[in-house]
Amino acid sequence: MLFDTHVHLNADQFEDDVNDVIERAQQAGVKEMVVVGFDEKTINKAMALVEQYDFLYAAVGWHPVDAVDMTDEHLAWIEELSAHPKVVAIGEMGLDYHWDKSPAEVQKEVFRKQIRLAKKLNMPIIIHNREADQDVVDVLKEEDAGEVGGIMHCFAGDMAIAKQCLDMNFHISFGGPVTFKNARLPKEVAAQIPMERLLIETDSPFLAPHPNRGKRNEPAYVTLVAEKLAELKGVSYEELIEETRINAKRLFNIN
Repeated sequence: MLFDTHVHLNADQFEDDVNDVIERAQQAGVKEMVVVGFDEKTINKAMALVEQYDFLYAAVGWHPVDAVDMTDEHLAWIEELSAHPKVVAIGEMGLDYHWDKSPAEVQKEVFRKQIRLAKKLNMPIIIHNREADQDVVDVLKEEDAGEVGGIMHCFAGDMAIAKQCLDMNFHISFGGPVTFKNARLPKEVAAQIPMERLLIETDSPFLAPHPNRGKRNEPAYVTLVAEKLAELKGVSYEELIEETRINAKRLFNIN
């Protein structure tokens, strides 16, 4: 019984076969998934999916790459959607210095607004971080984001960054990259994360795990992530998937 904490079944890549993808996930033992919306289009699609499937949940937020497009009306809309019983987190939010669309200062302001909203709502947050490790940690600290905690999604930082996140009440989630043959750092960090703070994800349709690297990712492949993490942690596959599922359900307040 696996819990994939971060999927984009609302992505265009799944437009033609999303029901088949969900069916394959269930056959692979994936019991719950969180569909993450990060702009107007993907949030609407996420909400439609969680209405359709009782084992799907949603996170609603605004992606840092598109920070320049977020308005106060969007923030109010996210707050309104947060009251839906299937919405379990705010995000994904954060900083992304890989792309040039939104200036860093705009990204930080949008990030701060969403953290403040999550604290007002007392909901966990899902953090996107690309090439912005220390700035992400600094914003989280300055905004006292540890009050609500959440997930460092698809974690790619070193242990020093991971420790700062753990100290702020965050869970560390690993996806496909931890299975890549040349991924020394994620493996080293994953081995050191306490079991009670560990989560698994696919970030489908992105970052497919080995041996599917470079192909479209899908939630059924979270089994490959779990197998690698169990090996790194020196525990059985069954223990790894049970612990990570308990962690996810506790964090998202799912009974």
